[in-house]
Amino acid sequence: MKERLTISKIYSWLDEVKDPEIPVLSLVDLGVVTEVEINGEQVRIELTPTFTGCPAMDMMKSEVIEKLKNNGVANPQVEISFRVPWSSEFISEKGKIALKKFGLAPPPSNKLFTDLEILGDAICPRCSGSNTELRNPFGPTLCRSIHFCYDCKEAFEQFKPL
Repeated sequence: MKERLTISKIYSWLDEVKDPEIPVLSLVDLGVVTEVEINGEQVRIELTPTFTGCPAMDMMKSEVIEKLKNNGVANPQVEISFRVPWSSEFISEKGKIALKKFGLAPPPSNKLFTDLEILGDAICPRCSGSNTELRNPFGPTLCRSIHFCYDCKEAFEQFKPL
């Protein structure tokens, strides 16, 4: 007898799909899996990019389809949606811990600010120092900024709050 398909089972499979740019973070923990629907044998997944034009979205979509097919979902539908704009608030606590271990400062809560001045206040993921400075709001990807820590004398990236 075939195991019953559930939303929690699908989320557990998708928790194994890693972000191509930050491989310690699952798509679930990044918060880009914004909807999972089951209708009989049909599964529909909605992915919301962190930024419009995110170059990793096609790869994410392909990996989600592959993961679902490998788990017996015959014809999964994966849609890229901007219905609800992605927010850094979608990153799970587990995801924020993974970002810090990876060497990226997690984004501060976007409920704490009204403009991008918050980018100047980053906590160093290496030494937890707060004596930091924004060096460049444009990091290697659209979702990251570059900072310098005067305590440990290291440059680091922060995942931008949105």
